[in-house]
Amino acid sequence: MSLTVIAQRMGITSFQRLVTGLVLSTLLVGCSSNKSSDVRVIERNKSVAQRPAVTTGQYVVRPKDTLFSIAFRYGWDYKALAARNNIPAPYTIHPGQTIRFDGRTGSTPTTVVGSASSTPSSSSRTTVFRRPANGATSSTAVVVPSVANKPAAVPMPAAGPAPTGWGWPSNGILIGKFSSNGSLNKGIDIAGDLGQPVLAASDGTVVYAGSGLRGYGELVIIKHSDTYVSAYGHNRRLLVQEGQQVKVGQTIAEMGSTGTDRVKLHFEIRRQGKPVDPLQFLPRR
Repeated sequence: MSLTVIAQRMGITSFQRLVTGLVLSTLLVGCSSNKSSDVRVIERNKSVAQRPAVTTGQYVVRPKDTLFSIAFRYGWDYKALAARNNIPAPYTIHPGQTIRFDGRTGSTPTTVVGSASSTPSSSSRTTVFRRPANGATSSTAVVVPSVANKPAAVPMPAAGPAPTGWGWPSNGILIGKFSSNGSLNKGIDIAGDLGQPVLAASDGTVVYAGSGLRGYGELVIIKHSDTYVSAYGHNRRLLVQEGQQVKVGQTIAEMGSTGTDRVKLHFEIRRQGKPVDPLQFLPRR
């Protein structure tokens, strides 16, 4: 039946009301579908359960490693890792040095790490983590003496108060949020333009600036206190050096896509080595 016939039978006024109602219904459905696809819901997940820190084996220090970068890579608080290996402040380490994660304390220089010719029992085998030149992590089984009485674990230092005056590390759309599952996002991801300024989120000292941590690209780590550090990954260019003091809002890098598939900033806050949700600390916007 044509629209003309329907209009004649219903009357002009009734027909106009019918058409208007149909148009409005279509528009409302379209708006509803657009909102559901465009708006990102940010959940403030306050759970901090993460994949536990590596507590077995050891790591052989390579050039450009720092104790802070090793602790960051393997989920440790840097002070606890230093205590476990008898490394005093300012936590200087050297290539070839062995950093232990297990209960055996002590840090000794190591020049050669080889595989055992025979297969030892699990009680006499330790995994040694070594970082090749390309930044990947590999492991080599080596024979070490069995330890009948494992020393007590080094206690975790007491957590101090969080720094005040946190600021956003960059402007842009939040495209990735923190996940309490350690296999997923340990921070947040912010989209932006290539070369866009990356800012220090709080006052502190740069303790790492480089590309040695796989998956982070050009990375900056800032120590804010004995408890908190922040990390800024995938930069195009780093504008700070290790040991440099920085202030909140200071430009520390240029946003890039190193170690990832798009231009973005990956930002983390860690408390005693454990990732926590940055949205708990950053101001609302």
